[in-house]
Amino acid sequence: MAAALAMTMATTTLAACSAAPATSGSPSASSTAGLSDLPGHGHPAWLLSRSVLAQLVNEPAAVSELSGKLVYEVLQPGQPPLPGVVAEPVVTFASAAALKRAIRARQLPSGIFGVLYDPEAWPFTPTAEQQNPVQAATSAAAMAHAHGIRLIVAPALDLTTVLATGATGPDWRQFLDLDLVGRLAKVADVVELQAQSLEQDTRVYIAFVQAAAAQASAARPGIDLLAGLSTNPPGVPIEAQQLTAAIQATRSVVDGYWLNVPVPGAQCPTCHAARPAIATQVLQATP
Repeated sequence: MAAALAMTMATTTLAACSAAPATSGSPSASSTAGLSDLPGHGHPAWLLSRSVLAQLVNEPAAVSELSGKLVYEVLQPGQPPLPGVVAEPVVTFASAAALKRAIRARQLPSGIFGVLYDPEAWPFTPTAEQQNPVQAATSAAAMAHAHGIRLIVAPALDLTTVLATGATGPDWRQFLDLDLVGRLAKVADVVELQAQSLEQDTRVYIAFVQAAAAQASAARPGIDLLAGLSTNPPGVPIEAQQLTAAIQATRSVVDGYWLNVPVPGAQCPTCHAARPAIATQVLQATP
């Protein structure tokens, strides 16, 4: 009964503040100028994977906290949106080439809101794209915008292993030295800061998010920004209080958060077991 109630609540409330979604049915739009901005720092948007959202709709407390918020549902290619839940569908790709092929072949769900480009130093992003993620994102943006679709770009900190070989110091400082966020802000509609690997040290997390947000704003004032969080990153197990502290300290500089609940596997071989309960606690603790 609780699950049914949660699903009903999610259906009626999760998109209360959502922007009108674009459609991939026709390439009539030449840009995303007609799409509204994220709701802002006072009402953080949430990026949640389909699997995480499926778990959260069974938690009345989580549904209550998501009510009235802009919620993005992150889908894998070929995955349909979660039935019965109203959220903005976003299909994620680790390859800009694959992203463009999917748009060109009209393989995205009807009513798609956006696509997410996630370049990382891993086998899922082609080497050429790792070596020039800005060029790859620029071509992905052109394709997305030609079809009226928003582009979110989420560059990983480990791109420094390709772009800053021989550099010394923490990877997050090397990443900032590359000004990737600033350069990507000029072509993307939303930039997501993959800061979740830093959350075990709240001071470092804050320093990185604030500096990266400043780079983005300097390059393109008003750019929409999200920051990454994880309930079970590699290393020492995280607690909800650490995530809420990171949120409270950075809400003034970002528009929302990608709340990851990763599952150990090929894309996260060193992750701990998934901890969805932490996600619910974080949502409850976010004012």
